[in-house]
Formats: sequence, structure tokens, C-alpha cells
Amino acid sequence: MAEIFDHVYPSAQGLSDRLAIALRKIEFTRNYTMISLEGLSADDWFWVPENTHDYVTHIAWQVGHIAMSEYGLTLFRQRGRKLEDAELMSGKFRKLFLKGSTPKNDREAYPTPDEILEVLDKVHQQMRAEIATFEQTLDEESGAPHAGFATKYGALLFAADHEMLHAGQIGMLRRLMGKPPMR
Repeated sequence: MAEIFDHVYPSAQGLSDRLAIALRKIEFTRNYTMISLEGLSADDWFWVPENTHDYVTHIAWQVGHIAMSEYGLTLFRQRGRKLEDAELMSGKFRKLFLKGSTPKNDREAYPTPDEILEVLDKVHQQMRAEIATFEQTLDEESGAPHAGFATKYGALLFAADHEMLHAGQIGMLRRLMGKPPMR
């Protein structure tokens, strides 16, 4: 079955069926996210809808959170933290975007869109480089309990679902800005 994905997702070559499926889902969702970001200015990344007294969010936080969660689900929960992970994102970046963080309506508190995209890409490339090494541990518990999954394989699958949820929020923000839908 993995061969089915080889022409569309060449990085899936040589992976088991389960890893190929997980990678296909992650790659499909990342492509969707990137399409949703096309044509946005730096100002658009930090735009917050008016009259959102209790709910502040912006595209910068959504994308930074996607990067942080991809790291957590596809690298950290798979093999723990490595010293080299500090090269993927700084501790400050992690704190800004980790689960439970609250988006701030303060552009100066965040990296630039280019810096956020750089981290997003570095994490994604690292996941792609390491995914083949996860085969033997896919059925192991993924660490701290999570409502969406129990195993390391579940964490990989959930990475795509979680990103799609935030891609939907990016789409909503685009529409609230008055931009046309991307799909």
C-alpha cells in the first residue's frame, strides 16, 4: 500500500504502510496550511478581528502553534527531546506557542512571519528525516496521557488532525479579513 503514495509523496518511499499513511496525512495537511497562507502580508499575520474582547488570535500564533505541536507530536513524543532540538526552535518560541498558551494582541511579542515559517519548515524537515526510525516504537505509549491518542502512532496521526484544526482557524481569519476562500 505504501507504494500508492510514492508518486505523490516520494518521501514515503521505503516506509511501512502505517508510517506512509501518517506521513501522507501530515504532508497533505501541511500543503493545505501553506496554501492558506498564500498572499498574506505581514500585517495580515497579526490582524485580530474587532470586538473580540475575550478571544484574541491571529495567524502568527496559529502557525507558531502548528510548528510547536508538530515538534511535540512527531518528534518529542516519538523519541524525547534531543540536544539538537534547540536548533529547531528556541525556548522562547516554545513558550509563546505551546499547548495552553494564550495569543497576545501584541505584534512585538512574536517573531516575524518569516521567522515563524523558518521554524515551521525546520521542524517539518526534521520530522521527515526521522520518521523512518519510528517504526519499532509505534505501538508504545506516547508519554503523558492525551485525550486524542494513547500510542506514538496515534500521536503521528493526530499531528495532521491538530494542524487541520488550526488551518481551519487560519481560513476563518482570512474570511473575517474579507479575503476569498482558498478552497
